Amino acid sequence: MEDLLDFACELARETGGLIVDEQRQAEMTREFKRGTELVTEADLKADRLICERIRGKFPGHRILSEESSPDLANVHLSPEPVWIVDPIDGTVNFAHGHRQSAVSIALASGGCIELGAVYNPFTDEMFSALRGQGAQLNGESIKISGESELSRALIATGFPYEKTALAPLIQRLDAVLHNCADIRRLGSAALDICWLACGRLDGFYETLSLWDFAAAGLIAREAGATYGHFSVLPPGAHPEFHNENILIATPELFEPLQKLLFESSKLGIPSRPSSKA
Repeated sequence: MEDLLDFACELARETGGLIVDEQRQAEMTREFKRGTELVTEADLKADRLICERIRGKFPGHRILSEESSPDLANVHLSPEPVWIVDPIDGTVNFAHGHRQSAVSIALASGGCIELGAVYNPFTDEMFSALRGQGAQLNGESIKISGESELSRALIATGFPYEKTALAPLIQRLDAVLHNCADIRRLGSAALDICWLACGRLDGFYETLSLWDFAAAGLIAREAGATYGHFSVLPPGAHPEFHNENILIATPELFEPLQKLLFESSKLGIPSRPSSKA
């Protein structure tokens, strides 16, 4: 697995170099999936690069990628290893010249996420983890903040492209703002979760897609965070792969946040997964 993680990190760095070069281009091609979800030519180029490298080295592996193969179902049941890829998490940030975007690469095998690499090429920060071996930032061990008081907690979240069911999201936002120190919406779920892992944030919640959180979720768990959900899982859902109503926090904050978010959602919980920011 160490060799596989090295491969993932090297690939994330190579892809990061590509997207930095693409952001420097004077003209950037932008399109919209499903009418509202931004995608750039850089997303597609990065996706092609990652998929070509994986298929060239591991022809027997499968790939779940946001841009080229987003419909691979039941990843946790796959008999073959599955690479879970978001070529640019934080596309809106990227397209507007912000520096909060990342390449996210994870590997699932045997019903578990085994490794994860999240790389922000604009700050040269590589977050990585192997299951059971801790988490690192640029090769140095990291851990969560250890915050235990809800009133002092800095919480991150995000919002979906689809704007038809915002009421319960606003209710949760209101509850967090009234009970926590402050809230952040930084535009890349993968980096939000990695920032939690290294102590820059104390909690995170959102409904996502698997490629948004597969790598970062492992990194946060390996850094000491508690990972779960603030709603009851549907029958048959795998707790590590289920994408709705994700909650990650320091162990002391997890249950208070879970209760706060659950109670503020009683008028309805959104069922649609949001995409990357």
